[in-house]
Amino acid sequence: MSVRVGVIGVGMIGADHVRRISSALAGGDVVAVTDADLGRAQAVAAGVPGTRVHASGEALVADDAVDVVLVASWGPTHERYVLASIRAGKPVFCEKPLATTQDACRRIVDAETGTGGRLVQVGFMRRYDPAYRALKDSLDHGSIGAALMLHCAHRNASVPSSYTEDMMVNDSGVHEMDATRWLLGEEIVGVRALDGRRSTRAPEGVRDPLLLILDSASGVLVDIEVSVSAGYGYDVRCEVVGERGTASLGDEGAVRIARDGHRGSPVPQGWQDRFARAYDIELQAWLDAAAAGRCTGPSSWDGLAAAAIADRALEARRTGERVPVDLPDRPPFYDT
Repeated sequence: MSVRVGVIGVGMIGADHVRRISSALAGGDVVAVTDADLGRAQAVAAGVPGTRVHASGEALVADDAVDVVLVASWGPTHERYVLASIRAGKPVFCEKPLATTQDACRRIVDAETGTGGRLVQVGFMRRYDPAYRALKDSLDHGSIGAALMLHCAHRNASVPSSYTEDMMVNDSGVHEMDATRWLLGEEIVGVRALDGRRSTRAPEGVRDPLLLILDSASGVLVDIEVSVSAGYGYDVRCEVVGERGTASLGDEGAVRIARDGHRGSPVPQGWQDRFARAYDIELQAWLDAAAAGRCTGPSSWDGLAAAAIADRALEARRTGERVPVDLPDRPPFYDT
């Protein structure tokens, strides 16, 4: 069975998802698109015969020819499109963030739990990356004993001029916030933020790099370096220190070359290169689940928990204090 997909937002990642579903994956047909820039939507639709263009996200959700919705628009619009999909009873894949605040995510959780079944998957693609999955397996199997500390780094070669300081938390560091919860299998209960020496390469108005320190419910310490002007490439790292050893994130698909007295491997220049396979696996899993009438993967609750950490991290950066992360009780709805 092939599900008919409507895509809201066809900028860089949305257009890549249209290409992925149309030419690289099985079980999905893109039948409708929309974007704040309708000219861009029309250009993307022209490359997928039979795809219609809608004037708004709400109109796309209401289209009877659309079975499932993929939201890849600007973050502040996510809440309204996800809620519209829930009201229409249509499965929805929402790129991170689920919404830009904890309160907005709570409204989505409340709406979804009132439906009787899961409809929302959040695009935390690192959970589908083979290297991250291997790291998760090593922890779950106890090969290094109980986790004591996690060291994480999220480095971009550069970012566009539109990049703001809060995006270091909401758009970049949020991936590590979710990955940390997933790897440890527990919630984060506190966060601190430290700004060090500002890079001369930092974008105007952005303090870069940033160090976040998270405390997990069992006391595991997590440090997250976010650097958005590293220059040399896109570099994501994660090392877990356990009671009996360590486990580190491996290079996905990297080839090591030794020549002329040097040994090394190439560094990806962007997230598209580093996580291309993870995106493929993630969206194929969503299409397969939708065709079977199910919803799997990162949930609205995961989106809410990550937003709560991000909210508190922004507060910690403003105040210089450790800020507790308070979550509501997790609905049993998300236990299965």
